[in-house]
Amino acid sequence: MILTSPFHARTSALNETGLWSHWSGHLAAQRYGFSDKFEYYAVRNSAGIFDSSPLYKYRIHGRDAERFLSGVLARDIRTCAPGNAQYTAWLDDRGFVIEDGVILRPGKDEFLLTSAEPNLAYFEDLIGRRDRVTIEEVSHDLGTLAIQGPRSRDLVSRLIPDAATIPYFGMANGEIAGSAVTVSRTGYSGDLGYELWIDSADALKVWDALWESVDGYGVLPFGLDALYMLRIEAGLLLLDVDFSSSRFAWTDEDRSTPIELGFGWMFRDLGADDRPFIGRRALEREIADKTSRWRLTGMLVDWQDYERTYNDAGLIAPKDHTPIQEEFFVYDDDMTQVGYATSYMYSPILQRHIALVRVRPELAAPGTEIRLEVDVNHRYEYVRARTARNPLYSPARKTA
Repeated sequence: MILTSPFHARTSALNETGLWSHWSGHLAAQRYGFSDKFEYYAVRNSAGIFDSSPLYKYRIHGRDAERFLSGVLARDIRTCAPGNAQYTAWLDDRGFVIEDGVILRPGKDEFLLTSAEPNLAYFEDLIGRRDRVTIEEVSHDLGTLAIQGPRSRDLVSRLIPDAATIPYFGMANGEIAGSAVTVSRTGYSGDLGYELWIDSADALKVWDALWESVDGYGVLPFGLDALYMLRIEAGLLLLDVDFSSSRFAWTDEDRSTPIELGFGWMFRDLGADDRPFIGRRALEREIADKTSRWRLTGMLVDWQDYERTYNDAGLIAPKDHTPIQEEFFVYDDDMTQVGYATSYMYSPILQRHIALVRVRPELAAPGTEIRLEVDVNHRYEYVRARTARNPLYSPARKTA
């Protein structure tokens, strides 16, 4: 059975293309209009609204909830005070990433965890006999809307005044159209943005009030095509594209540690962290022995060399904004393969080709020169590029 989000009655009416993808068993708009670039620019210049309801959502609560999550999640949940959210990941015993997600902490003993894949059975199996913690799947009970872009603060705070002052990854409560709404300063666009968490029964009322309030501000709904553009610029990873879950990978070549994915910042205070979380020993060995195979970083293609390569072949260099979410190989000057790009696109706002790329750790320092393999006239050419710190696009307003 194909599911629909609580907002489907409204989003389907706005979808002029009739293009839908499947996301966690739900219909998700690929794009609403005939140009995904319009939707992308709405987010970068004004604001866009994205229906992220298909995410799996788990309410974890009880006296031992914090202690339980401290042993399950790789990032220290104890540093996330009530009224805040945190980006996190969970690992297997060998230190490989199972999945990542955002966790909200509405209260001292209450958490809401999101994930792209089902994780209820996995977490339930980890609950000890004496643990006073309950995990409930609330995926269908909550609708979620992301309002992303430079106008998002003004637009959201007109409906929920407290949203104007919440910090990056903070939370607030309010009402829209008489319905209780939780707002978090989170999102997947790499821009200033908020997410609204709403009881599914109230979803259409909230949508109607929100949609009416943004009329005249250049706000558009945006689909997955625009989202993928935004997230690559923001250096945000996508499951089954930039990394695979260790649970479903066939070999260790398809598994990744958090250090290899560029999440080392999560463990800067590991020495002062006393938690025996899953994967900790493997992580400590990797850090101490420097055994990371890769480091995921950003990449900027040398636009002059890119243009020259195509011009020399009698071609106009393509500048297609459509993300290519598959592998492109990268090399050093000796033409030895040193890594591979996982997500690649022409960025409209940066006006150059960019990528998320895995390279050998010694080549991950920003500014390191590498070569990207591209297909020109049915032959491989090797265009100059350099590594760059993620995120590749990070406006100050995102965290201000």
